Amino acid sequence: MPFKDIKIKAAIEQVLGTSRKGRNKVIRLVHKRHPQYSHSQIRRVYEQYGFSLSKRLRRRIKDNPANPIEIPFASNEEWALDFMSDALADGRKIRTLNIVDHFNRECIGIKVSFNIPARVLIGYLDQRIEIHGKPARIRTDNGPELRSKLFQKWLEKNGITWSRIQKGKPQQNAIVERFNKTYREDVLDANIFHSVTHAQEITNKWIKEYNNERPHQSLNYETPASYAA
Repeated sequence: MPFKDIKIKAAIEQVLGTSRKGRNKVIRLVHKRHPQYSHSQIRRVYEQYGFSLSKRLRRRIKDNPANPIEIPFASNEEWALDFMSDALADGRKIRTLNIVDHFNRECIGIKVSFNIPARVLIGYLDQRIEIHGKPARIRTDNGPELRSKLFQKWLEKNGITWSRIQKGKPQQNAIVERFNKTYREDVLDANIFHSVTHAQEITNKWIKEYNNERPHQSLNYETPASYAA
């Protein structure tokens, strides 16, 4: 190694220390401390002697074919699932897990919590299945909780098909998206919540009204409960 390169290499190592810095930043810092070395000399040594940061490859989510909605002929053929976010009066963020049956637009349930990781999602789905029966398919987006090994193993164990929509195509989950809008207007935007329990109580009361009293145009102005009867 030429003597000049040794000096430049030592200067680069001094600038780097134990931190991670990009090439351009390193070149400018070295040149600032040692203006006798040109940018091109520093760049050559930087690249030649393995200082370049390895680029982290982004994990790409493989997209799936188009998945348009088909209205089922019976309950529990396909549930739609989606998450929403809001906040309590004190500013703490909360999430909701919304589940709708595509057949009669029935709200299968809404879980309100601070966090809804895969294990909580699975526990809530198990509770809903005990009450409503098991769906053949569950339609969702590509969220991390849904791509998790835990959720995928749960689907396989229960013989439930994952009806995954395409990335950036929320219209392929239009029924639950429309439901979310109604829930947002009637509950989340219309109330101030003081706790998760408070939000859940108001939500549960609204679900009873939504399923048993509110007529739906898409159901010929019947309620979800009467349509399924």
